[in-house]
Amino acid sequence: MQLPKIIQGGMGVAISNWRLARAVAEMGHLGVVSGTAIDTVHARILQDGDEGGLLRNVYKTFPFPDVVQRVLERWFSPGGRAEGAPYKNIPLAGEKPNRALFDLTILSSYAEVALARAGNIKARIGINLLDKVRMPQLPSLYGAMLAGVDYVLMGAGIPRHVPGVLDRFADGLPASVKYEVAGEADSELAFDPACVADGFARKLARPKFLAIISSATLALSLAKKSSGKVDGFVVETSIAGGHNAPPRGLLQLDASGQPVYGPRDEPELNKIAALGLPFWMAGGFATPEGLASATASGAAGIQVGTPFAFCNESGMIASLKNRIIALAREKLARVFTDPHASPTGFPFKIVEAEGTLSDAALYGQRERVCDIGLLRTAHRKPDGGIGFRCAAESIAAYVAKGGALAETCKRMCLCNGLLASAGLGQNRGGLVETMVATAGDSLADIVRYIKEGADNYSARDVIEAILGPLAPECGAA
Repeated sequence: MQLPKIIQGGMGVAISNWRLARAVAEMGHLGVVSGTAIDTVHARILQDGDEGGLLRNVYKTFPFPDVVQRVLERWFSPGGRAEGAPYKNIPLAGEKPNRALFDLTILSSYAEVALARAGNIKARIGINLLDKVRMPQLPSLYGAMLAGVDYVLMGAGIPRHVPGVLDRFADGLPASVKYEVAGEADSELAFDPACVADGFARKLARPKFLAIISSATLALSLAKKSSGKVDGFVVETSIAGGHNAPPRGLLQLDASGQPVYGPRDEPELNKIAALGLPFWMAGGFATPEGLASATASGAAGIQVGTPFAFCNESGMIASLKNRIIALAREKLARVFTDPHASPTGFPFKIVEAEGTLSDAALYGQRERVCDIGLLRTAHRKPDGGIGFRCAAESIAAYVAKGGALAETCKRMCLCNGLLASAGLGQNRGGLVETMVATAGDSLADIVRYIKEGADNYSARDVIEAILGPLAPECGAA
């Protein structure tokens, strides 16, 4: 199969939803759904009544009806929540497998991919996951593979284990994933497909695996030391949205407080190309000139995130999307690379927009609560068991769990903030969680996709603009 020229970035939480992925795939490119918090996303849609029955209809195609029945009994609310009522949160992942959580994660991952494909066997669909979010990885991957996902993309870490997991699931075998316990050796979480498949796990097609990287060193390590075949790379520059790799060497901040990236942080494309695997460039390449530059460097194409994040089909709540598009049109769109916001410790790009957590006053007003828990890390408790903590949770709770006070400074609850930006924010006593938005440094350029007389744009507009003619060279007649 021919490699995609354009990969739509897998932006979470629920920004790269099935509608966006389907729109991109229908144009012959790689549509990607975000697997980040997909279990929470579906649980909340079900609690809101699953308008139009979209989820319940695709659940009917899931091969194990008993899983569907358990999920619907626990999470579906006919008619939706009462006005102002909070969502029921899903169980937090722990060191022991939770069958109810596995059911929900597998089914949600399956359904998101299946909805994106919509029965179109020619559509190419991928799923994007974060290596930093280890606990739901196995059921997420298995659910996506049950739906016939074509690609798995993963960044925010060193996912050497993933190719081997895909191999084992393709053969119907159990797999495991390690997670770090602070100050100690890794612990392990296992998953056996047979527990879902009534004791018999079918063989599945093995998707291609693309690692999201920022350096030739990491590309070489993954190509040589992974547990199975790496099929290619997405090479992200430091101007891409979401989480960025930290600068190499001692962290230095500029006058505005953003990390300083230098020549050492430039990916050595000649070394990546020498590995003989296809790669795609990401971060500011969403123009005809950007695409031409990427392919001239040896890339198979480009990954595009920010332009798709604000198009009509994305999962971002319309009010926030329109607000940010208006800022871009007024040349007031700003993105801040925050070295502190993410509990992961990785720099995270935050759109500065009214009514979001980029407002210091709104950030200060929010009570620190960690009830989604995707970015928690494991630690050893005094009784010998394994506990979990997040640097964005209550400071007192984090310190009581052995965390360092300094690690809590300016941390932001990205889980709740990003869910809110997709219209799925938790209601806490009448106050809905404050949104947070992320985008790449090229955010202001999204105006190029808006046609004359329009206030918004579609995924098709983005693709057509990228595949359009190159701008005339400077000085040309």
